[in-house]
Amino acid sequence: MLGGAGVLLGVAAAPAQAAEVSYATDCVPPPVSGLPTVKGTTKVEVTAPATAKVGDEVEVVWKFTQAASKNPDLIDLPADSVQPSGTLKAVGAQTASVAMQGPRENPAIPKGGAMILSDMKGKLKLTTAGEVTLTPDAYAINVMSTDTKCAPTETVQPAATIEVTAGEGDPPPESPDPTDPATTGGTTGGTTGGDTTTGGTTGDTTGGGDTGGTTGGGGEQTDFTGKAVDIPYACKTPIGDKDATSPVQINAKKNGGSYDLTVQFKGSVMDSPADIPADSVKPSMEVVLGGADKGTVAVEGPTNAEAIKSGDPMVISDMTGTYKPGADGESTLSPGVLTVKALGTTTTCTPKESAVSLTLDTSAQPGGAAGGSGSVGGGASGSGGSGSASGGLAETGSDDGGGLRALGLVAGTAVLLGGAVFTFMPGAWRRASRRAP
Repeated sequence: MLGGAGVLLGVAAAPAQAAEVSYATDCVPPPVSGLPTVKGTTKVEVTAPATAKVGDEVEVVWKFTQAASKNPDLIDLPADSVQPSGTLKAVGAQTASVAMQGPRENPAIPKGGAMILSDMKGKLKLTTAGEVTLTPDAYAINVMSTDTKCAPTETVQPAATIEVTAGEGDPPPESPDPTDPATTGGTTGGTTGGDTTTGGTTGDTTGGGDTGGTTGGGGEQTDFTGKAVDIPYACKTPIGDKDATSPVQINAKKNGGSYDLTVQFKGSVMDSPADIPADSVKPSMEVVLGGADKGTVAVEGPTNAEAIKSGDPMVISDMTGTYKPGADGESTLSPGVLTVKALGTTTTCTPKESAVSLTLDTSAQPGGAAGGSGSVGGGASGSGGSGSASGGLAETGSDDGGGLRALGLVAGTAVLLGGAVFTFMPGAWRRASRRAP
């Protein structure tokens, strides 16, 4: 595979040997696509050393000569946007599941074109003398942070065999250490999940919102850190409707009788499928007040300062605004309607369920909220009025200078930033051919 050959990472390696197997496969597109399962044929060539010794760690190479699915007739996939991962089964003298993964390397793939997947590699620690056979199993195709999962629907024939010997003068192999995956059927190197489909950090999900805000003299608390809450959104995008979930955190810094708010999305990273120019993506949100106070506070973030290249993580800045309380008592702040403008398009995401990120002990201020709606950098307005507080917001939890890589995949879904940005996603997929990516 692209010059790949089985390499023995020890001594006494024999020449590599390879064989191709073909097997019926079902491929399940990502749930967000709405596409049905695709039935196809996978052809794989596995390369491994013909012989090796107990204790050696050998490298195995999996080459796709044919993937079971094709690129739908929707968009051209850019170069270096597809990454395969999978599992190779080792049976015989020892049993193991070898984690395989290939690099995100591919030529541009046109609409309807065959999926061109890079060679996958993995390593197997040999523990027992005898014959070990290697058989391809399930694999995943990761495209722009979404996975199509493919699994055999028939018994797959072995693709390679390694003759493992103890070797003259070698001591007998030690008893397997149950805590060491390399000697109990585990493997080293490689993963099976592709690029983070559900990974990433979700911020501080254990700390609740502080409730001790005061209005008195020195030594009192001024910084309040909210908790990251998972908000399920229903999004209206230029390419159709979409549901998505993302963790959102609201922080506050007391500024006189008002609070400077910072709203951060804590989702994992979404790679951009296209080049996005600078100054073209701008988010805003209506933070919902509850408890003692009522109304909303508008927050917004600056546009992206730098161009985002295809394949680079999407970056969205923290959103900021000023909250001027309109009531005495415990007031809650929850993420509200999110609006993202990108490349001349607008996406609006409305929470399907509300969750409190931060609770503050507030004191009513003249012209405060109490049923009104806030304005960015100007405090909340009461009964249609408008505040006049200034911006100048402090950092309250972001450690990257205010720009968080967010609005990404959370629980396997992605928030759209408008049709011009994430054209790869759902609405149009439903009109695509019955083929998986």
